[in-house]
Amino acid sequence: MADLIYPRSPRETMCGWMHLPRYIDKIRLHLAGKLHPDYQPNLGKGFDERWLKAAGLTQEQFIEVVKGTITDGQVADWVLKNVKKSDADKRAHSESMLNHPGPDDAEMQARLKLRKEQAGLTHRDDIKTFVDFIDADEKRM
Repeated sequence: MADLIYPRSPRETMCGWMHLPRYIDKIRLHLAGKLHPDYQPNLGKGFDERWLKAAGLTQEQFIEVVKGTITDGQVADWVLKNVKKSDADKRAHSESMLNHPGPDDAEMQARLKLRKEQAGLTHRDDIKTFVDFIDADEKRM
């Protein structure tokens, strides 16, 4: 993929929220017209949408927050002031991401298998979740 700028790992955290730094990167790249076409259809969906629901925000609201800031620190300040969720809520969000898809979710297990095939990663038995897949696909593991 030429000119591909990878967003941060979904494992990275900010304000106790897993995936938040990655979502900020994706929004900033989108606003700058540099979000690679492979990422565009899922902006605000998947793990982005999971974070938005857990935080109680809409995509439009959060894009405006990121658009109105220059640094991650400014976004973090806004999140700390405006997203009032418990540490337990944040842990539950992280656990749901780290364990997706669950072993009993046949549909998502099949989708993960397909994604691994498409990316040439079928030999990687260590890729058991979509978080693992993202990090492997983006050359972090």
